[in-house]
Amino acid sequence: MTAFDDGGWQTVTLPHDWSSDGPFSAEYGSGNGFAPGGIGWYRKHFQLDPKQAGMVVTLEFDGVYDYSEVWVNGQFVGGRPYGYSSFQCEITPFVRFGGDNIVAVRVDHSRFADSRYYTGSGIYRNVRLVVTGKLHVAHWGVYVTTPKVSASSATVHIETTVEHDAEINREFELVTEIVTPDGQIVATARKTSRVAGLQRFESENGAPAFAPLPRGEPGRVLMQDISVRKPELWNLEEPKLYHAVSKVLSSGVAVDEVTNAFGIREFHFDPNKGFFLNGKNLKLKGVCLHHDAGPIGAAVPDAVLERRLRAMKELGANAIRTSHNPPDPGLLDMCDRMGFLVMDEAFDEFTPGKNKWVTGRNEGTASHSGYNELFAQWSVTDIQDLVRRDRNHPSIILWSIGNEIDYANDPFSHPVLGHDYRPGNPRAEALVACAKPLIAAVTSLDPTRPVTAALATVSMSDAVGLAPLLDADGYNYQESRYAEDHQKYPHRIIYGSENSQLFGAWEAVRTNDFIAGQFLWTGADYLGEANRWPNRASGPGLLDLCDFKKPLGWFRQSLWSDQPMVYLCASSGFGGRRGLGGRESWNWRAGSTVTVLCYANCPIVELRLNGKVVGTQKTSGAVRGVLRWEIPYEPGTLEAVGLAGGLEACRYTLHTAEAPARIELLPDQPGLHADGKDVCEVEFRIVDAHGVRVPDADPQVNFEVTGPGRVLGIGNGDVDSTESCKSNQHHAYQGRGLVILQSTAETGDIGIKATAPGLDAASVIVLSR
Repeated sequence: MTAFDDGGWQTVTLPHDWSSDGPFSAEYGSGNGFAPGGIGWYRKHFQLDPKQAGMVVTLEFDGVYDYSEVWVNGQFVGGRPYGYSSFQCEITPFVRFGGDNIVAVRVDHSRFADSRYYTGSGIYRNVRLVVTGKLHVAHWGVYVTTPKVSASSATVHIETTVEHDAEINREFELVTEIVTPDGQIVATARKTSRVAGLQRFESENGAPAFAPLPRGEPGRVLMQDISVRKPELWNLEEPKLYHAVSKVLSSGVAVDEVTNAFGIREFHFDPNKGFFLNGKNLKLKGVCLHHDAGPIGAAVPDAVLERRLRAMKELGANAIRTSHNPPDPGLLDMCDRMGFLVMDEAFDEFTPGKNKWVTGRNEGTASHSGYNELFAQWSVTDIQDLVRRDRNHPSIILWSIGNEIDYANDPFSHPVLGHDYRPGNPRAEALVACAKPLIAAVTSLDPTRPVTAALATVSMSDAVGLAPLLDADGYNYQESRYAEDHQKYPHRIIYGSENSQLFGAWEAVRTNDFIAGQFLWTGADYLGEANRWPNRASGPGLLDLCDFKKPLGWFRQSLWSDQPMVYLCASSGFGGRRGLGGRESWNWRAGSTVTVLCYANCPIVELRLNGKVVGTQKTSGAVRGVLRWEIPYEPGTLEAVGLAGGLEACRYTLHTAEAPARIELLPDQPGLHADGKDVCEVEFRIVDAHGVRVPDADPQVNFEVTGPGRVLGIGNGDVDSTESCKSNQHHAYQGRGLVILQSTAETGDIGIKATAPGLDAASVIVLSR
């Protein structure tokens, strides 16, 4: 009802994830991080210029979780059940030019136990109102490839779909300009054609059905081949981006213009030599990333995503797997600009559904709600839209149709499992029936990239014929099969699609040319897939929930990065013997013997305690990538000095912390854009009188924000924290935490003050301009 009084509704800024607001409770599902779901409505009033009458108006949604229904001025205009799919709704027949318009969006996430991982709830990605002429480039209507690439020249092939949203035919000219990375027009192509009008159909009366409205002829597809001399190639070190500017002209007048970024590059996989980019052989040093960002849930600003990717670069990562769903398109833009390779993934399940744990991981009775309920009707449409949306990104090298869809007995089974075979489960042959339409859908829209899947049980996938259908086979935690399967299937492209952090998993990649690379589980800790309450998140990441680097991250940096580095942590328990369980602390029990763990990529490391050398080791002698000393604990300063060629190349220091004395506030940037979207991440630390972080300090810190800013979220990295992330108070964890501060549309000085009982307060000013 357009006359509905929404004056008492909460005002929110999009993107918005109401699940991250809490309150968190044991009554909700552990898979989704014990966060609430439910049903929510959004309403927005908007105006259209009377001069725009006669034009085509569309709403574009990057993601709404989930079962969204969109209404404009009381009329149902569309929606999407899959919460990760981007979609659009044409609203032209229902809008008023020059008058008030109301868009209402209903979101139904009442099936809150519908995923193994945190999803969020609401309009958690960007929304756009787009107005075009009736003659225009179709949505996602430009497809750019580079079929021929050399140092001297490249062929840019462009397929452009032009629509005419009227019942008459119309002639037009398509002009495509290729713009170089430095902004110069380097080539232009022109083509004249004729497009048929689009026939309109009305949806049936009654309850809205989640099905695309049928349309007539989809428009005219024009193909153009443009030669670029001496192209600047897109690569990981210099990710040069070109732009294709597509202009539609009618009677010599431009009526529509769209710009698409692309990269000129060649890549391929070789079953014996692995992965090649522009003729250069390299290993995929990949990480799996979920779409949430700890304290702010699924509505993640671009600045937070970019900070995370910068951290991955520092660790030496060069590839991202979007586990296990279509990502925010903004993430792909950043991967293009920053030089990451991407495995773009569609689904975590086919049908029937996987177990979604409610009371704790692998405990209690599982829910089976989820994408499996949509798969038969929507999977082909969803994966087609994924490919159409993302296929111009040079970063993408693999299309993944699914994650662990062949997980043994969850739900599929097969006699090849031996004593684990469960005859009552769905037969694994169904995997092939599900996969074939998806593979065909992908290759029909983009034959330039391999289709893959992250396989959990390769023996079962081989037995039913799923693995041979794929262009590249991802092996999840199955390094033991690499050598045998390479011999058995010499033409198979094999890579690690999901791997543990252990040294041996990387050695299996590093020492075998035929393994293209690996994707670690995970790049960052993530919400969901939780154990029993109060655990809300899973902690295998290189970074924690606040993107602070963990010892695991430093260990990976020592294996992957070319920049000199050395790091220290310590342990007095079993973790020290394994080598990956240390704490970043030099506060231990008096008289104890401490295991000092060192991760480094310098040839030699010298360990010093209070200025005295206590040992020197070569990294070539590291055991499973770790240098280790057993030394008596002595408070003070522990230092590791990395040496190369007899000279110091890097240094890392641990100090014994005294009693907590004060709070420190450390913003990651001095200023913000006053656009209502930009964010500053402010680390808060509990330090002693000398400025040393106190590693076990956990006071409750209170925050006061003044000026044109707001707290978007507060966290501390603790996977067992059930505190509100949206209030202005939060406990520290391991002596620190993070405040995510967001600007408003007003300029001014944003002040943030932090206080805690018994500690000196801290304050800082962030400029918003």
